[in-house]
Amino acid sequence: MAHMKLIAALSLIVPASPLVAQPDTDPIVPATTATAPAGTADTRYCMHVDPNTGSLVETTECWTRAEWAEQGVDVDKEWAREGVRVLA
Repeated sequence: MAHMKLIAALSLIVPASPLVAQPDTDPIVPATTATAPAGTADTRYCMHVDPNTGSLVETTECWTRAEWAEQGVDVDKEWAREGVRVLA
């Protein structure tokens, strides 16, 4: 009887394996090539940043283009993936 349960369990894995091979797509963040909206020197661009070590909570930072550049971030390149909003 134990062999039958094992066979039944393994038979469920085989049909599911093609689903695992599908490309990973994130339905929350749509793929787009848009750049950050234009603004003044004081315009702040809010983007998602990596969580702190030991935390799973994603944070959002709002800085000017110059402040992002100091951190080595090109706002126009990262906006499509990480952009949230613009504060004028």
